[in-house]
Amino acid sequence: MSDLIPTREEQEGDGEVRYRMLYESEDKVYIRHIKGVFTRVRKYTGLPLLLAFFFLPWINIDGRQSVFFDLPTRQFHIFWTTFGPQDGFLLGWLLIIAAFALFAVTTLLGRVWCGFTCPQTVWTMMFIWAERVCEGDRNKRMKLDKAPWNLEKVLRKGGTHTIWLLISLATALAFVGYFYGVRELVVDLATFNAHPQGVFWVAFFTFATYMNAGFLREQVCKYMCPYARFQSVMYDEDTLAVYYDAKRGETRGPRKKNVDYKAEGMGDCIDCYWCVQVCPVDIDIRDGMQYECINCGLCVDACNSVMDKMGYEQGLIRFTSEDELQGGKTRFLRPRLFGYALILVAMTGLFAQQVMTRSPIEAEITRDRGARMFRESQGQVQNVYTVKINNMDQAPHEFTIKVEGKPEYDYSIRKPKTIYLVPGEMFSVPIRVSVPRDQLKDTKHDIEIVVQAVDNPELVDKHRTVFIGPKQ
Repeated sequence: MSDLIPTREEQEGDGEVRYRMLYESEDKVYIRHIKGVFTRVRKYTGLPLLLAFFFLPWINIDGRQSVFFDLPTRQFHIFWTTFGPQDGFLLGWLLIIAAFALFAVTTLLGRVWCGFTCPQTVWTMMFIWAERVCEGDRNKRMKLDKAPWNLEKVLRKGGTHTIWLLISLATALAFVGYFYGVRELVVDLATFNAHPQGVFWVAFFTFATYMNAGFLREQVCKYMCPYARFQSVMYDEDTLAVYYDAKRGETRGPRKKNVDYKAEGMGDCIDCYWCVQVCPVDIDIRDGMQYECINCGLCVDACNSVMDKMGYEQGLIRFTSEDELQGGKTRFLRPRLFGYALILVAMTGLFAQQVMTRSPIEAEITRDRGARMFRESQGQVQNVYTVKINNMDQAPHEFTIKVEGKPEYDYSIRKPKTIYLVPGEMFSVPIRVSVPRDQLKDTKHDIEIVVQAVDNPELVDKHRTVFIGPKQ
């Protein structure tokens, strides 16, 4: 796989190289529209993600937005569950699972994430669709760009950029709506009552989407995306990727249909350049596997359509492996994949168990460091603790606090009778736990402080701590 970055060396008069330019601006890529299996697959894989992204914020569950990241209150509402800062490890866990899933899929199917579901690809294809609707297919767009400005060109270019801006604005509203509240955001913007930060982020993401999908496009994949740089280490000889079958295709060259080209020593490739003209990153797959290739399969569709027209067998360019290309068979069951699958199953199972058994209330117990280790009063030994209760449920609850320890000790506790917390509220309360001095037989022993909801005894959280008494 070629991994060379195009360079341009600048020289002074003495011929010595002064600096090396790692970025080389390239000509605009005009993609030819093509129909085929992989074009339809990309549509069916990208459409559900687009629908979820744009419409999830508009769905309400239990009276609030189904997915809402409330940063001021540090609460993340995802469907029926509310997560707080203490659940940050779950996010880290989820990212690790996603990383291993990406490794496993890349090892098996190559860079299909980039070609079929990466937002950069999906949004770029939407923008290219807008170009095709307003300006026509590849040849018409090239001709229009070279033509002098006139009314038709203004209308066609204006239509393209209007659709681009509408897509960018819808993208920004949906994205910022996950943090602001999409209904409130739209109403506030329409009535000029939006918070300045909300206005700024909508403008920022509109501009970023417009520039990114409208102009940067393949430059992001080539120069900004880190995945393009390390994905090759996950490939092996059995990884399925887009390959050109050089044995079958060479020697390439134009020819007339129904001629015996093999008698003339020619291969199946007619050198039509359709595989290059449909490539979103403007590479020639016939030069071999390259790091820029996003495995979108457009060149496969283009080549298959040409093979059909010529009456040749499809698959000159196809998803295959190096082993199969060399005459062997692709091995789908191999140790590396087993390792990834095993890790994925284990981590996903543990993650699901953590989420399903996660309690919507949380209690933290800390010993009061500002007080003495213990206090003696009227024959009682007292320890002071601070109990912090976090109600992460969607309903208000009254909570009680009690102490469990050694059965032979007569524990008593001074605290509020009940503690009422609304959804999302956090409250800290000091408590004093007392034990008759004449019952104490140890300098310290373990106790459990239990926080329980009155209206739902299943909502309970227990924490172990230490009770300290005087030396015997």
